Amino acid sequence: MSFGLTIEKMLLIGIIALFLIGPDRLPAYSAQLGRLIRQLRDMASGAKNRMRDELGPDFDDMDWKKLDPRQYDPRRIIREALREDPSAVAADARAEPVVIESAYQRRKRLSGAGKPAPFDPDLT
Repeated sequence: MSFGLTIEKMLLIGIIALFLIGPDRLPAYSAQLGRLIRQLRDMASGAKNRMRDELGPDFDDMDWKKLDPRQYDPRRIIREALREDPSAVAADARAEPVVIESAYQRRKRLSGAGKPAPFDPDLT
């Protein structure tokens, strides 16, 4: 993964780091950065191995490219949604509208509207 970094950008980052950190401390910081990158790579491979162990043979069968967020194309999703069967949409339009009952209305209906709230004088 290059994160869009070209040779020119890397050289510019190196020159800026040389001025900010200084030539005395730059080798130590670059060694720390190298260790950090190695640790992150080891953690990622460890997580991948753990997933492979836990999923078993399903891990190799999974299409990982399908889960890549770069594959998300909202235009394609809308296009596929608009290709629905028009007869099914028309049948839904002719059906009676669905009335959605709120939680308050459901609680009121189930508790028995008009009845007084339960009261126990011994507990108060």
